[in-house]
Amino acid sequence: MKRKKTNILTALSPRMILNNFGQDIGIDLGTANTLVYVKNRGIVINEPSVVAVNQKSGQVLAIGQEAKTMVGRTPAHIVATRPLVNGVVSDFEVTEQMLKYFIQKVTKGGFFHRLRSRVVVGIPSGVTEVEKRAVYDATRNAGVREVYLIEEPIAAAIGARLPIQEATGSIIVDIGGGTTEIAVVSLGGVVVDRSLRVAGDKMNNDIIRYVRNHFKLAIGERTAEDIKIKIGSVVQLQDRLEMEIRGRDIITGLPKEQVITDVDARKAISGSVMTIVNSIKSSIEETPPELIGDIMERGIILAGGGGLLRGLDKLVTNVTHVPTFVAADPLTAVVRGSGMVLEDLDNLREVLVPLDMSKRPKM
Repeated sequence: MKRKKTNILTALSPRMILNNFGQDIGIDLGTANTLVYVKNRGIVINEPSVVAVNQKSGQVLAIGQEAKTMVGRTPAHIVATRPLVNGVVSDFEVTEQMLKYFIQKVTKGGFFHRLRSRVVVGIPSGVTEVEKRAVYDATRNAGVREVYLIEEPIAAAIGARLPIQEATGSIIVDIGGGTTEIAVVSLGGVVVDRSLRVAGDKMNNDIIRYVRNHFKLAIGERTAEDIKIKIGSVVQLQDRLEMEIRGRDIITGLPKEQVITDVDARKAISGSVMTIVNSIKSSIEETPPELIGDIMERGIILAGGGGLLRGLDKLVTNVTHVPTFVAADPLTAVVRGSGMVLEDLDNLREVLVPLDMSKRPKM
C-alpha cells in the first residue's frame, strides 16, 4: 500500500506556520547609520543609511557600507544618498528599499520568516503624524507582519537600563547623526522632551566650513567625520591630537595637504556643542522639582555617537551641575532598547508610539 505524501506546509495550520517562522527585530533607523537587532542573536547589522541609485534607470545599485564607499566617487548619473534627513523619511521609496534589504538580510528563512516577524523601529520624538506613518508604511511594506514605533530617547533609556517605568526621574540625551533627543522620563512616559536638528551631521558641516575658511581647503563629509572622531573634543586635552588631511586648495584648485589639531576641531564644533548643552540645561530647568532629586542622584546619561565626543560629559557636568555619564556602548543604546521592548512586549507596550491611522504620507 502506497503511503500518501504530505506537504509539510499543508499539514501545518496557518497559525502554526506563523508561530514557528517568526523573528523579533529591533531597528534603529538613523540618519547616519541603521542598526538591526534580532532576538537571541544580538546586533547583526550596523551599516550606513546610504543608498546608491542609478538615476537613469531608477535601479538601486548598493545599500549600506557598499553604497557609502561610492560617495563622491561615482559618475553623475549614480547618486549615493541618505533617504533619511534629520531622522525622518525624505525619500519614501528608497527608504522602503533599504529597510527591505536589511530585513531580508536578517530573515534568512525567507517569506515565512518575514511574514511573522515583529519589528520595533526607533523614531525621533519630534516627528509629525505623517512622518510616523511614513516610517510605519515603509517598514510594513518590507514584508513583515507587525510594526511598532518607539521614540528614540525612550528606546535609548531602556537600552541604557534606566528604570523608566518607576516613579523616579531619569534624563537621557541621545546625540545621533541628524537629531539630538533630550528627554526626562518617569513612569514609562516623557515628562520633558526636546528634539534638536543639531547633531553629528551639523558638526561635520561645521568642520567643513571651518577648514574652508581658515585653511582655504575644500574637504568632503567623510574627511570631516574622520576629524570629528579621531581628534574631536569639547574641552582642552592633556595631550595634543593632530591629523593630516587632504583636500582641494580653493585658491589654486590643486590638491593640498594640511595638518589640523584638536584645537581646530574644538573651535569648529563649539557652536553646535553649546547649543546642545544649553538645551540640556533648559530641559533640566523645566523638570518638575520632585524629579530633580532623582536626576541629581542618577545623573544625565549620554547616548548616541555624539556621546563619545571627548570631554562632553565633563562639559555638561560643569554647565548643569548634574553628574553626567556616557552610557555603556552608547552607539547601540537605541537598537538594544528596541530589542528589549520586543522581548517584554506585554509589560512595555505602553512606551510604544500610538499611530493616527488616518494620516498618510505623500508618495
